[in-house]
Amino acid sequence: MNHDAGAILVLSGPSGAGKSSLIKKIEDEIGAFYFSISTTTRPMREGEIDGVHYHFVSKEQFESDIEKENFLEYAVVHGNYYGTSIKPVKKALKEGKLVLFDIDVQGHDAVQKRLADITTSVFVTTPTLRELEHRLTARGTDAQEIIDKRIEMAKREVQRICEYDYLVINDDLDEAAKVLVNIAKAARMKIPSIAINEFILEWENEA
Repeated sequence: MNHDAGAILVLSGPSGAGKSSLIKKIEDEIGAFYFSISTTTRPMREGEIDGVHYHFVSKEQFESDIEKENFLEYAVVHGNYYGTSIKPVKKALKEGKLVLFDIDVQGHDAVQKRLADITTSVFVTTPTLRELEHRLTARGTDAQEIIDKRIEMAKREVQRICEYDYLVINDDLDEAAKVLVNIAKAARMKIPSIAINEFILEWENEA
């Protein structure tokens, strides 16, 4: 069965687990894809670019888009809104691209509820909590209070690994990237239920 429609690959995991590094590592090996850029109300960090790392908006603008149902999913994380605009996702799927999401467990729930048929999910984490703490501290972008919040969030997120299709432990970036490339290729082969039902009908009725 040929499957030319797009597919979705969700990556979740603690802040500091290396999801962004993994995506950058695999982007030349997974074919045509669209990386879904989240919209957020959190302040822009040094070195970040609006429209590249995130779409940075005000709380009022974000809440207006919620009312207009312009988000595939949204959540409040550490007191800030994060969400995914649905229009570019639909466009990319129609073009047959693999849509990559880097979202939290709440966002994963929302995507599964609406697009489970074409969604493959991966939980990315460090080998240990201690290693996660080390990475968060070493990158030097957050105050200790924020790091502590991220650690507590990570402890809750890890408890939900069983809700994902795959677990990737990012101990060695190159090895983790190889695993993720294979998962991405498999995600493209996932066939939605409606297409399977159509195939069964054609198979049964073929003279």
